[in-house]
Amino acid sequence: MGVTRRQRLQEEFKRETSDILQKMKDPRIGFVSVTDAEISQDLRHVKIFVSVFGSEEDKERTLAALEHARGFIRSELGRRIRLRHTPEITFRLDDSIERGQRINQLLRMVASEEGTDEPR
Repeated sequence: MGVTRRQRLQEEFKRETSDILQKMKDPRIGFVSVTDAEISQDLRHVKIFVSVFGSEEDKERTLAALEHARGFIRSELGRRIRLRHTPEITFRLDDSIERGQRINQLLRMVASEEGTDEPR
């Protein structure tokens, strides 16, 4: 399978999962952003990376709710994305946004100690 097909499928899984999560009415699911999707070579497994805004408790509660709704989400993805087999879904917490914010904060601190306003 070509790399471009996998990339296209990953983007489609990312977009459709995001749409499904936005339309879900589960109060346990907080403010969630789908940041990435990685599909295996054999198209049997997909990892959905999500970023959750809130406390650690909110993140855990949201991840548990996503795991609980995994069957529903998988069936919806199966209806929207035509593949021979709908892949098994695994949700992963993506903290790259928080790490990026922390790095920016550290760069600002270093820049202010050096007497400049912004990092270069």
